[in-house]
Amino acid sequence: MDIAQKIRELAESHLTDASHFVVDVVISKHRPHKVSVFLDGDNGITIDHCSDLSRALSEDLDKLDLIRENYMLEVGTPGLDQPLKLKRQFVKNIGRGLKVVRKDKTIWQGKLTAATAAGLNLDVEEKVGKKMEIKSVEIPYSEIEKAIVIVSFK
Repeated sequence: MDIAQKIRELAESHLTDASHFVVDVVISKHRPHKVSVFLDGDNGITIDHCSDLSRALSEDLDKLDLIRENYMLEVGTPGLDQPLKLKRQFVKNIGRGLKVVRKDKTIWQGKLTAATAAGLNLDVEEKVGKKMEIKSVEIPYSEIEKAIVIVSFK
């Protein structure tokens, strides 16, 4: 088991709310190492959740001596510019705009209307003659290279 996976398991063991989940753990190769733990929640995450996990995880890492060199621990949420990675993140973002790059490099942009176990549905605008029509597109998760929430300030 690699260190990032062990840190993920430690972080998950401290999450007491079932609606919270670890999205990713990234350890930089540069020294001192930066250990970044990204959290999300079905109903969001607060700074208190992040700081509580940071304290608990810091104690675990020091006690277990997983990283022998100096490191910096950062616990936060993925930014709006970060791609969605987990199915739970897609469910959380139903109703929002989404840009999806498929593995074949085709790009779809539209409103996320559903997220199932197999994939997602997007309502996209398509020009038919002089009118714009809404078309529903199904995209399996296995075909998604990257999906990013489109931020709207309307």
